[in-house]
Amino acid sequence: MRRAPITPYLFLAPMVVGLLVFRVIPIGVSFFASFTHWNVIAPPQWAGLANYREMLGSADFWRVLGNTSLFAAMYVPGVMIIGLALAVLVNRKLRGITFFRGLFFMPYITSLVAVALAWRWVFSTRFGLLNNALIEVFGITNPPAWLSDPIWALPSVAIVYIWQSAGFVMLLFLAGLQSIDRTLHDAARLDGATAWQSFRYVTLPLLSPVVFFVMIISLITSSQTFEVTYALTRGGPNGASTTLAYSVFQNAFVFYRMGYASALAYTLFALVGTLTLLNFTLRRRWVHYG
Repeated sequence: MRRAPITPYLFLAPMVVGLLVFRVIPIGVSFFASFTHWNVIAPPQWAGLANYREMLGSADFWRVLGNTSLFAAMYVPGVMIIGLALAVLVNRKLRGITFFRGLFFMPYITSLVAVALAWRWVFSTRFGLLNNALIEVFGITNPPAWLSDPIWALPSVAIVYIWQSAGFVMLLFLAGLQSIDRTLHDAARLDGATAWQSFRYVTLPLLSPVVFFVMIISLITSSQTFEVTYALTRGGPNGASTTLAYSVFQNAFVFYRMGYASALAYTLFALVGTLTLLNFTLRRRWVHYG
């Protein structure tokens, strides 16, 4: 009985130690490192705001920031619209509908590297499934080189991320749709509302808390583009698909500029945090609870 009060803490200790060693302490160290010049080999040297001044004065940083913003502008609406469409599609009481729900969700639990390798074949210029389909079905004789074209590289990466994440978003929207009282739709139908009007004026307002949640997590996910980018384009061609998350990796583990990479990481954190806070501030205007 004397030892009983410490028993819960003994069970929690491995998780707490892991959290401190692999999360909290690295976060603190990286924040300190963002104010230093550190190439891993030599000890870090205090540099103050030099990394941040260099970053804000670099044309590469603003190009990468533009790529990150463009990727988010494609990914967030894309994954939300497709996820909602899939949720509406599978929100039916039909025989075998569970199989299709699992089928749509499967890409989300598939290894990102495997997903990227499969899509690399799809986007292949000469032997890719997509270009062969464009040639045979639409008669396009000069299809784009998706992964090596500066115009198409970033949209191609966004397509893969949308395809991989849509099943998870579908699951969230499906849970929201099934929590809506069916009598509200029946009342709207009795009042003469069409299917679109019922969806627009009944379903969407009641689904707004889920829409808000999905938008937040999609925005955060759009800032974490690494695995697929690394496997498909390596940030190329000529940096056309390099986002802030991939730039952090490049500066840290390719150029060994740990201080500058930490400054990029905290800049990304500040941007995502600001946008998230802005969304939380504006949610009272369009999110309806109950």
